[in-house]
Amino acid sequence: MSINAAFIGQLLVVLWVPFTILITWSSYKLGSKKTSSPKLATAIGFLLAFFPPLALIYIAVLVMIKDNSPLEPAS
Repeated sequence: MSINAAFIGQLLVVLWVPFTILITWSSYKLGSKKTSSPKLATAIGFLLAFFPPLALIYIAVLVMIKDNSPLEPAS
């Protein structure tokens, strides 16, 4: 059985597209809870999805950030 370049390219796309969607969705969900600008967090996550190790590090950093708490009125 021979494996040609077209098959490897198709396999790469089949694995990369779900990874990109997962990283972008995770960036949005975490960005909306942990930052004040979820759109920027999503854009950064999408761009870093092209570099999987950096994307995973970015998601790990977002997970470690303390949740954004709403402002409470002073009593």
